[in-house]
Amino acid sequence: MTETEGPDRPALIDWSALRYLIAGVVAFLFDFGLLWLFREVFGLPTWLAAGVAFVLSFAFTYTIQRVFSFGSDAPHGRALFRYTVLVVFNTLATAAIVGLIDLTPAGWAVGKVVATVMTTIWNYFVYRFWVFAPKRRDETSNESAEDA
Repeated sequence: MTETEGPDRPALIDWSALRYLIAGVVAFLFDFGLLWLFREVFGLPTWLAAGVAFVLSFAFTYTIQRVFSFGSDAPHGRALFRYTVLVVFNTLATAAIVGLIDLTPAGWAVGKVVATVMTTIWNYFVYRFWVFAPKRRDETSNESAEDA
């Protein structure tokens, strides 16, 4: 039985949301720390330090969200592909949101905050119900039938 199953607990309410937020803070600090390390200690140009930190934090964030936040046993290939698709979508969405809000008096900084809040909210549900979701029973039974 998973954490979200059981007669006394609704399926949408559990501690994964809190773990998700904690993991997000830890992932941000990891990314920020790497950026600082590569820029300030190793002297890399900012654009390169940010890129390297992002790629390394991509792997770290995937792992911490998978293991700590959602305790997922979804196949890695499927989950990593879906996670990558989500990162691409989030990148485009963030660029659009920040760019559009920058055209208003609110400016780019407010746009970044709005984009972060929006992606944080939808990412929780996308992670939980798509990226790290366990295989559905019909997928498992189809595979079993094909193996027979």
